Formats: sequence, structure tokens, C-alpha cells
Amino acid sequence: GDIIHRMLTATQYIAPLMANFNPSFSHSSTVQYMDNGTVFVVQWDKVYLQGKEDLGSFTFQAALHSSGRIIFGYKEIPVPVLQISATQHPVKAGLSDAFMVLNPAPDVPESRRRTIYEYHRVELDTSRITNLSAVEFTPLPTCLQHQSCEACMTSELTFNCSWCHVLQR
Repeated sequence: GDIIHRMLTATQYIAPLMANFNPSFSHSSTVQYMDNGTVFVVQWDKVYLQGKEDLGSFTFQAALHSSGRIIFGYKEIPVPVLQISATQHPVKAGLSDAFMVLNPAPDVPESRRRTIYEYHRVELDTSRITNLSAVEFTPLPTCLQHQSCEACMTSELTFNCSWCHVLQR
């Protein structure tokens, strides 16, 4: 979005494994991405935890498919995720989304108060993140999937949908 705010990074994320990683520790550590138009993949390869490099390297990835599917793949997880310290950086795995609203601050003229609304979060059970494991998120059906008025109006979704002729969805 247009607005960058520190709290948005805590509430808006796609995180196969969020921790205090130090990708500059080793020349063999990389964070790479690939986009072929159908899938966007980010891979953390041989990254180490800051100050805990002796624990070993982590290799994992996130694949975001144009269909809405998201797959987290874990190749090397040298220690149980529950043992990673969260004192320097949060340790999370999952998805979260939020939005920010700017409202006038009642006590300070011409200033705005930022309110962040987190409206959806999926937290993974980090005890299940192990070597050679994967997690797949499959999107639920929504009104936006329909390509015509007829398909929308005959849909059996439980939403209160209606077709917008202007937007054609």
C-alpha cells in the first residue's frame, strides 16, 4: 500500500517463518525470488539466526500461486521453532492482514490518528514445522471469482452478493 507504518509490518504478513534471521552471516546465505506469472516464490536458503549461528542454517520458501493457493515449504529446520527466542524479534509462521485508517485527532488540530485494524490471521502450529514438511493454504470461494452476472446470481455462496455492472464483477 501507500502507507508504511511499523505496526502494519506486525499485522500484514505472509510468513513461512518469521524470526531474527541474519542473511549476511554467511556468503552461502541467500534470499531469492522467482516469478513466472503463475507463481511467485521467495526462498530463504541457508540463513542463520542472529547470535545463534551455531544452531545451523534454515532453508524454507513461500510460493504464492495466481489461483490464491499459498504453499510454505520447509527443507532445513535445524532446531524446533518453539526453541527460537522471540526477545529480539517476533517468531511467527502464518498469514495476517490488516488495514489502517487515518482519523482526525480530537486533541491536536490538523493531525491524524492512525488506527490499524487486523481483520484476519492464520497462525501455524510451529511445533509442526520440521525438516521436509509443507503447509498449503487453499482460498475459500468468494464473490470475486464470478466472471458474469449470471454466475454471480446463481452462486450458492452464502454471501449477500450482487452483480456490479460498472465493474463487471
